[in-house]
Amino acid sequence: MKHSYLLGLAAVTLIASVPVVAQIPAAKNFFQSSANAQNVQKQQKVKLQLDAEKQVIFQNQQGKQMKSWQALKGQASVQPGDVLRYTVSGENLSNKPVKNLTINQPIPQRMEFVLKSAIGDIRSDTKITYSIDGGRSFVENPTVKVTLPNGKVETKAAPASTYTHIRMQIPSVEAKSVVKGSYQVKVK
Repeated sequence: MKHSYLLGLAAVTLIASVPVVAQIPAAKNFFQSSANAQNVQKQQKVKLQLDAEKQVIFQNQQGKQMKSWQALKGQASVQPGDVLRYTVSGENLSNKPVKNLTINQPIPQRMEFVLKSAIGDIRSDTKITYSIDGGRSFVENPTVKVTLPNGKVETKAAPASTYTHIRMQIPSVEAKSVVKGSYQVKVK
């Protein structure tokens, strides 16, 4: 049986004063982000925006299968198996650099993270880490312990289905500039 999900994806924005930890409410709490920036200067602001796109597969004129991305706006319908790409943008509205910007993004329910799909801002040396415990801890390569049929316990890479959050840590966002990061999920 096919299920269809409606996603309210009006542009999500937040202006966060530094240092502040804030939540971005959007789509009836379906998507939430938090940002944390540390700096000694006061009144610096970072505007966060979350955008979503759906992967569209088509054949070009030569019959070759191609992929493109279609922006999701307003009430969008997605089906199990659809791949979505989320892009988080952070715009420094101040005249001074913002140091140590951290953006936490949960993997929405009924979605599964696409392994190795996270891309940080190239210019800003973004560090990307992941949580498999509801956002309590973050590591670069999550692992789980698996008990083999012979009773031996091994540590293995965590499966995509266990990922709950993605964290992007950006060392510095220059004045009046924008940094971006993206990741993909698959609708279950």
